Amino acid sequence: MSFVASKKMTTFDWVNYTLLAITSFVCVFPFIYVFSVSFTDPDVYVPLKFYLFPDQWSLAAYKYLLSTNSFLNSLSNTIFITVIGTALSIVCSFTLAYTLTKKAMPGRNFMLSAVVFTLVFNAGIVPGYILVKELGLINSLWSLIWPSLTSAWSLIVIKSFFESLPAELEDSARIDGCTDIGVFLRIVIPLSMPAIAAFTLFFAVSYWNTYFNALIYLSDSKKWTLQVLIKTLVIDSDSNGVGQAGAGGDSRAVPQETIRMASIMLAMAPILLVYPFLQKHFAKGVMLGSVKG
Repeated sequence: MSFVASKKMTTFDWVNYTLLAITSFVCVFPFIYVFSVSFTDPDVYVPLKFYLFPDQWSLAAYKYLLSTNSFLNSLSNTIFITVIGTALSIVCSFTLAYTLTKKAMPGRNFMLSAVVFTLVFNAGIVPGYILVKELGLINSLWSLIWPSLTSAWSLIVIKSFFESLPAELEDSARIDGCTDIGVFLRIVIPLSMPAIAAFTLFFAVSYWNTYFNALIYLSDSKKWTLQVLIKTLVIDSDSNGVGQAGAGGDSRAVPQETIRMASIMLAMAPILLVYPFLQKHFAKGVMLGSVKG
């Protein structure tokens, strides 16, 4: 009887679930609209009409986008900085964070203080631009990778995760003859796979969504990232961003609105497809780094 009574819905429960359902619909509705418009046949598309489902399905907008030089260039640029940037960020973040856990390392306190200092104070946009310019990285895809290799927040969280690992494992490995690099590669890294998966997702999403730095450092349209191209398509409605950057097809046969929505879907698709496979490791990695012991 007590079990049945505990399952009885109260007025608060009904109100709570109703508000959650409304909030969820408000959040999901834009994605439904973007998805529906992107797959709507150009022959039956009506501007300003609400589409819950396409009246007639078509891949015309996607075929057009994937036939344009500008979209393929921006896609390849984004894939490059995402893959290379994520790999370098993982290596840089985990090696530096592991080093900061060693109290016997000379200069550790100074390095740790420098990391925390950048967490509080930021040089700003202009000094950052001057630094990138002096390094000769303007109009280079590397300008989107080197300045963003790691962050103070990432280092502190990863350092906390390393400190939660049992120190006895490293001591036993050294007794068996492992060097410091061997301990890191054979003991620490295998135990850090959940954290690596979590930060791989963090870094990959950050690089994939690179927009502001690309807008500042890249003036050559052939080196635009996907987000900059989509901004040109969606916001600069008075111009055809794909066409201006070198289209490979005729956009007059496809409504501009369906092209915009298709570009948004293509930009979201990789992250939406990868996230479910990393979700388990993502949650586990974050929790492991949150406590010690």
